[in-house]
Amino acid sequence: MTLPQIALISLAIGLLIGIALSLVVVWAYRARARMDEETSTTVPEGVTDVLGSMDDAACVIDTSGLVLAASLAAARFGIQVGATLDNPELRQLVRGVRATGGTATESLRITRGGLSLDPRLVSARASVISPRMTLLIIRDVTEQERLDQMRRDFVANTSHELKTPVGAVTLLAEAIESAADDPAQVRIFAARISAEASRLGQLTGRIMSLSRLQADDGLGDVRPVAIDEVIAASIEAHVVQADSAGVDLARGGDRDVWVRGDAQILIEAIGNLVANAIVYSPKGSRVGIGVRADGDIVEIAVSDQGIGIAEADRERIFERFYRADEARSRRTGGTGLGLSIVKHAIQRHGGEVLLWSRPGRGSTFTVRLPRIDSPVSGDVKKEKKRKKKREKKAVKAAAARVRNGETA
Repeated sequence: MTLPQIALISLAIGLLIGIALSLVVVWAYRARARMDEETSTTVPEGVTDVLGSMDDAACVIDTSGLVLAASLAAARFGIQVGATLDNPELRQLVRGVRATGGTATESLRITRGGLSLDPRLVSARASVISPRMTLLIIRDVTEQERLDQMRRDFVANTSHELKTPVGAVTLLAEAIESAADDPAQVRIFAARISAEASRLGQLTGRIMSLSRLQADDGLGDVRPVAIDEVIAASIEAHVVQADSAGVDLARGGDRDVWVRGDAQILIEAIGNLVANAIVYSPKGSRVGIGVRADGDIVEIAVSDQGIGIAEADRERIFERFYRADEARSRRTGGTGLGLSIVKHAIQRHGGEVLLWSRPGRGSTFTVRLPRIDSPVSGDVKKEKKRKKKREKKAVKAAAARVRNGETA
């Protein structure tokens, strides 16, 4: 074998050895990178920033259940960085995802902040982001569930309430047809049909009012509203009802108080309180409507001396179609929507409704609304300022004329 051949063979062997060593080094680096990845508890770059911008509760958890990073909202569920994830259901979800290496979503009821009260319905989603870390996102859907349930109840209750007058009208129409030869009976049935039709119209009207109040649109005609006008209109609309029931209506309290809102909606809301007070008051009693201005708040209280509301009913009295006294509501044609309309109407005006009641002593509904300055008094103040400016201007002009006369 010649020398050049030996050199070529040596070169080839050296090249193969170099390639093998390079492959070994690359493999070693990759193996170390995999090992570091499997054993690392460092949160990936950017994940912390993403968590900080999330509105939902979210956190990164290692294999021991330790929270490595968390969003601000996670604190509502007692999840803190450096602490372990305490909730057993969430831990079970994370363990299941880590075992399969995928993603899973479950609906759970958990408590917030480790409290035993106030369970929340959440949609929890867990995803593996590394061999030792799992991302957990918790979305509170309690309010959404409540709204969905309210919609379902509203449809069911509305259907049930509409069936009664519609069914009555149908039966009465059949009764009229069968009593065509008896004019007296026809008149009686016709009067009852008219009453049922009136009740049906009242129910549909209140359903439409409640739907408008619960819509996302703002109030229609927003302007300064005089509470004096609201009280006067509410009382005037129910004078006949009060006279028929033998109940006196009395108005008292502060005058010239103003709020901002829709006058018609406020009149309907206060009117509903007055109407309820009349219905549940005994003959010869009094219903009082009082107004009190307290700083930036105006309070409108409607009090009666009626049967009162049991403690068990007070929490639900503002629910749609809820009646504390079912028999009396049916007898008087009540729809069970009046107080619900009051609550939503006042809330749309930035206020609240408070209730005080004692069985056998009566009830007081107090409406609290943000107060504004009287626009009339504001115009008077502006006119006074303009008058002072005119007077100052006139004095300056007269002084200037005097100076000019002296110099002349």
